[in-house]
Amino acid sequence: MPSAVPHDVGRNPEQPEPFKAAEAAGATAPESPAAAVLADPALFLNRELSWLEFNWRLIAEAEDRRIPLLERVKFAAIASSNLDEFFMKRIGGLKQQLGAGITERTVDGRTPREQIEQCHDVIHTMQSRKQRLLHSLKDELREAGIALCRYDDLTCQQKAGIREDYLQNYFPLMTPQAIDPAHPFPFISNLSLNLLVSLRYPRETQHSLARVKVPVAAGCPRFIRVDRQHSYVLLEEVMAHNLDLLFPDMEIVSCHLFRVTRNANTEKSEEQADDLLAMIQSELQERKFAPIVRLEIMPEMPALHRGRLAAELGLDEQSDVFEVTDMMAMRDLMELTTLDLPHLKDPPHYPIDHPALQSSRNIFHIIRDSGSLLLQHPYENFNTSVERFLHEAAHDPKVRAIKMTLYRTSNKSRVIDTLITAAQNGKQVAVVVELKARFDEAANIRFANRLEEGGIHVTYGVVGLKTHCKIILVLRQDYNGLKRYMHIGTGNYNADTARIYSDLGLLTNDARIGADATELFNYLTTGFTPRRNYQKLLPAPKMLKNALLSRIEREIELHSETSPGLIQIKVNALEDADIVVALYRASMAGVSIDLLVRDSCRLRPGITGVSETIRVISIVGRFLEHARIYYFRNGGQEEYFIGSADAMSRNLEHRVEVLVPVEDPRVQQDLRTFLDMQTNDRFSAWEMRSDGSYQHLRPEKEGTAKGVHQLLIEWAEKRNKDVTRLKKRKTKGFGGKNTWL
Repeated sequence: MPSAVPHDVGRNPEQPEPFKAAEAAGATAPESPAAAVLADPALFLNRELSWLEFNWRLIAEAEDRRIPLLERVKFAAIASSNLDEFFMKRIGGLKQQLGAGITERTVDGRTPREQIEQCHDVIHTMQSRKQRLLHSLKDELREAGIALCRYDDLTCQQKAGIREDYLQNYFPLMTPQAIDPAHPFPFISNLSLNLLVSLRYPRETQHSLARVKVPVAAGCPRFIRVDRQHSYVLLEEVMAHNLDLLFPDMEIVSCHLFRVTRNANTEKSEEQADDLLAMIQSELQERKFAPIVRLEIMPEMPALHRGRLAAELGLDEQSDVFEVTDMMAMRDLMELTTLDLPHLKDPPHYPIDHPALQSSRNIFHIIRDSGSLLLQHPYENFNTSVERFLHEAAHDPKVRAIKMTLYRTSNKSRVIDTLITAAQNGKQVAVVVELKARFDEAANIRFANRLEEGGIHVTYGVVGLKTHCKIILVLRQDYNGLKRYMHIGTGNYNADTARIYSDLGLLTNDARIGADATELFNYLTTGFTPRRNYQKLLPAPKMLKNALLSRIEREIELHSETSPGLIQIKVNALEDADIVVALYRASMAGVSIDLLVRDSCRLRPGITGVSETIRVISIVGRFLEHARIYYFRNGGQEEYFIGSADAMSRNLEHRVEVLVPVEDPRVQQDLRTFLDMQTNDRFSAWEMRSDGSYQHLRPEKEGTAKGVHQLLIEWAEKRNKDVTRLKKRKTKGFGGKNTWL
């Protein structure tokens, strides 16, 4: 293993240490492998605090000067957006538990109230660091020719130009709302920016209050260009300094910005719903009016106004109000990343076509001849692989049926149009649409309606379970009978995310996997649960968790000095307590374990006598790590699986997930290369310490390492060059006729 120098950039010196679960639970790390020890809360990290540790890594990425400036701005925006979702989903859920009187402790020994309090402590510290980061980024942006100006610093001529632009293009969108006995406190929408204005008539002492929403969500940019340069001022500042247009002949006493975050957990019981579609639409409506879980204000807001806002919004002024000293809603920094300044960004990345798909041959013939093809996005093109697979299925006269699951897709994707075309071409098309994909419910309802209008059989999965698996099944009348062709992946059928998420997919015509896929779709479209015979696929919730636990146990049994055990798991999150305990047991037996976990992880590596052989690595870089891989050495009879499932209780017990075995030796070798690159990264990798904090791994000599994402780009390009050379040899060998094409 290459040597590395630990580099701590993910934590502030004053940052609290929320992950020392042993101290928090009043215990010390165990020294001996006993069953009672494995139930000790001190062995488990808290899921919420572990996720916040992931957000620290994103902030550190925004601070890393090795990364182009606008890419760092992007990470600052992502960290802010993620924190918004954390309040909406995680804090919102904890508050619901608190309201329901739940006091039972999690596996790591914390009550809902304790989790909220500890998360708030971390978030306050995180907020301070984000603001320092913003000041630093502003300085660097200014040096690069991008100025984020304060309105007061503009010249009179610039202010006049801004005022005219505001009057023409923004002012008509403003809707001031009075707050008085005749006008009750207005509804405040989720994540909206608002001005609380105190004003009075001239020569009167009585103050009135008004609220003005900053119309960023209405399509207005947050950053208003000054003149024609790369100089910008925030929209709310322009509004605040031109309030005379909204309140003519009134004296503006004060104006303060505030923002609210609402709970996004409004799910109803599917069992009691006569119409699932109507239920989801009702949930979306209720989400708009869900309880508020956070109020953000500027520090200069008077105590009287602060208290009134908290009271009107039903918040605890001491714990639910967060002061922001500079820019509120830093997620809007993403606007700056669209500037056409390539020297401040990563070099453009153009995914290659998969080597085996660089041919005009029928894609089903290619798959039939190859057996299995591994797709690696975004390094390989989603459009010329997955979308091509669907497109050819829609137009191939020998294709009889297409079945697929749809969790998230995009308006830009051709998936919906292709499926409708397939139905119009006489194919039998069935789509399982997951309506409850968080924050994509409205889009999925629209897609489901379009599909049904196009003559497609649409179902919404199994009651009580989210359909999270990513699978397409195509049935084709081949020369030797009806055959099944599948795509099974780790990522959504979404052309947008396929360019920025690191995902894997398998194209195969394996007969037994095909039979399993048929069983899976019969289950998804009926919900009936007779005993189903799966030969190769590992579906959740019926089989997957037990299959993983039994394979971990098998690795323990097969481990020896002459044939050492090895488990490698790559997931977005590792939360399930049973999986954690099984991995601890494997480590106690001497099995080597590499865990590539992008964000939250309950397991603590490096504990004497418990997890000494376990490494936990998190990759944070240019692309979002999203692939799931499960590898077991199995005494030399290696097993590789890819699929949609994270090692989380919700995925293993409350979702329909699928892992597919990868058995082709060539494809296994590709996965081995992929895993080796990830585990040996010394640019984008963070390694967890036993207390749950992370250290950024660096090479011994700065500037000598490349991040794994760059290495994977280069690996894909090399495969492409190898195929090009092979084509040229074939062309020369057959008198200029290219038989490959």
